[in-house]
Amino acid sequence: MKRTVFRLVLFLAAALSLPAFAVAGPAPSDFLCATPAFADNAADLSCYDNAPEIPPSDMQAADDDALIEDAGSDEERGGLLDSRWELRKESKRGILQLRLYKPIYLAPFSVTSNRNTTPSTPNPKNAVTQPLLLDSVEIKFQLSFKFKMAENLFGKNLDLWGAYTQSSHWQAYNSRDSRPFRETNYEPEILLAAATDYSVLGWRGRMLGAGLNHQSNGRALPLSRSWNRVVVFAGFDREDWVIMARAWQRINESPGKDDNRDISDYVGRCDVTVTRVLGDQRISLMARHSLRTGDRSHGAVQVEWAFPVRAPLRGNVQLFHGYGESMVDYNFKSTWIILGFSLAEWF
Repeated sequence: MKRTVFRLVLFLAAALSLPAFAVAGPAPSDFLCATPAFADNAADLSCYDNAPEIPPSDMQAADDDALIEDAGSDEERGGLLDSRWELRKESKRGILQLRLYKPIYLAPFSVTSNRNTTPSTPNPKNAVTQPLLLDSVEIKFQLSFKFKMAENLFGKNLDLWGAYTQSSHWQAYNSRDSRPFRETNYEPEILLAAATDYSVLGWRGRMLGAGLNHQSNGRALPLSRSWNRVVVFAGFDREDWVIMARAWQRINESPGKDDNRDISDYVGRCDVTVTRVLGDQRISLMARHSLRTGDRSHGAVQVEWAFPVRAPLRGNVQLFHGYGESMVDYNFKSTWIILGFSLAEWF
């Protein structure tokens, strides 16, 4: 148990520091006036006289942006999507700086009533024959960030992003099997995003994009799962609402080497995420589907609620139902209730 607590402390320390990368801090010289060692005579105190005054309200706004990059609903800032994707020229913040991407969270309680103890795929080499020793309760956490590799390509409002998301399922309470990590999914991406400005039924079309997406669990046979996709996406917002819609086409592999050739029929070929911002709260609904009928019709839904606890932490509740909660379970239908804390949401 001591090892479990130690790992949780390490994770929280790393996660709490991540949002700071997204905000440019003051230069070292800016701290001189705040350091007693530099304020012990009248000459040194002159720096206080020349320093500009920052209204308390501005200081609070800066703190809020630094902690959670909250966009609010101010149309002058270009909408909620602009706060995360720097869609306006005035929003550009340069390249090679870490930005928030998908939600970052730690869930000490991730609970299911339906465990997949014998994962399998159509490839016989990927079938588990000896049932796994799994608990119904585990810890789940996710880290996610993106960084801009180039901006204003071809003289247009077109940016190239790199992104990385990692989600882990940790059987931390499973003392029978030495508390293993049941599954970790790795998802690097390259994304090309263009700013747009059009209206559809009252919604503002803010961005269009395309990218390459790889997702895998880094496991050996028989638990190995992976795929590559070409993804297209579009973003819309209206006041305190955001819609992100994606569709993708899998890049096929040779049949003998394909760990999961039917993954698109379960994890799907498109998804839509709708987010509502209610003050300091976030409510989102994700739905995805295979776009097929009959025996190939599968999908999933997820509802997520994030609410203030103590900055920068937020309470986080998720309910997931369907296929693909993790890669090893891509063709296994399950329901999960996830309770924890988030450090950053979609918006």
